[in-house]
Amino acid sequence: MDDAAIDRVLEANGVGVLSMALGGTPYSIPMSFGYAGDDTLYFLLAGHSEDGKKMEFAEESEEASFLVYDVASDSEWESVIVTGALDRITPGEWDTAREAMIDNAYRPDLLTSIDVQSDPRVWSLDIETKSGRAMGTE
Repeated sequence: MDDAAIDRVLEANGVGVLSMALGGTPYSIPMSFGYAGDDTLYFLLAGHSEDGKKMEFAEESEEASFLVYDVASDSEWESVIVTGALDRITPGEWDTAREAMIDNAYRPDLLTSIDVQSDPRVWSLDIETKSGRAMGTE
């Protein structure tokens, strides 16, 4: 899959699977994400419990991977895997991240309650490698 097709898959889908590792232990979670075609994905790592592992793994993982896929049928599907470093965004990146998530994320309404200045739970994955496969798609 060429870069244009990979970008199309990332822009057309708002949910994927974020995979991280800590001390040899893998951790994968479904995540809504934003993508604006700039080789950066954006995530809101909002926890639902005190025992949540997302933040710990995000803070300690040196590299993460993200899988996006769409399956229309057994003979028509596409998938993209990207890898890169995860980082909390800075307040200066908030507008870009917010716009990308509003345009692309599954639940952009969650962004209305976020004050990135006091609670920076928005993270970016700067894409270092990307690959994709497809069957039966144009």
